[in-house]
Amino acid sequence: MRVKWHGHSCFEFISQGVSVIVDPHDGKSIGIKPPVSKAGIVLISHDHFDHNAQRAVKGEHAVLAAETGTKEVGGLTVECLPSFHDDKGGALRGANTIHKFAMEGITVCHCGDLGDVPSDEVVGAMRGVDILFVPTGEVYTLPIPRLRELIAAVDPKVVVPMHYRVGGLTIPLKTLDDFLEGVPEDTIVHVGNEVELSSDDIQEFSGVWVFDR
Repeated sequence: MRVKWHGHSCFEFISQGVSVIVDPHDGKSIGIKPPVSKAGIVLISHDHFDHNAQRAVKGEHAVLAAETGTKEVGGLTVECLPSFHDDKGGALRGANTIHKFAMEGITVCHCGDLGDVPSDEVVGAMRGVDILFVPTGEVYTLPIPRLRELIAAVDPKVVVPMHYRVGGLTIPLKTLDDFLEGVPEDTIVHVGNEVELSSDDIQEFSGVWVFDR
């Protein structure tokens, strides 16, 4: 499986001819480079402009947008887990979908714009995933102390931070340093813009993976 970062919360997962993009943006609306990809499947966690720009993805693609339950799309089984974009039960910013799926035996969980710790049932469904993608910019999403509680409860092999301030970004998020402060330095791995791994590889990894773009 190959994992590539397109900036903000947009990640692409490619395996055996299947390409999945989660939470695409169009670039110009948020001040960074747009994604360059042709994917067959698009997953959208919630209907905000910096996460729902399916038009920015080239090619014909099936879309799962802010759904819940187990879905089949383009030959991929996706668990769409319910959560909220705020800590008021969605009253401020609505619902948020956490997407969980597996490719080549590697389990991925993308939290979208998670604004509150989800229910015990949802945390249980997330527990033990191989790679957990979490928003770390705090503005509009979980504060870092509560995010750390969630990470501890889920206990993934690898954590990937996303949705934080980078050069040019017009959304006022906190920087990655705020999240990495206190993380043991020897557990932080800078993987570049993309990484390719197998199910055997993931058993050897742990800690925090930082993608660059």
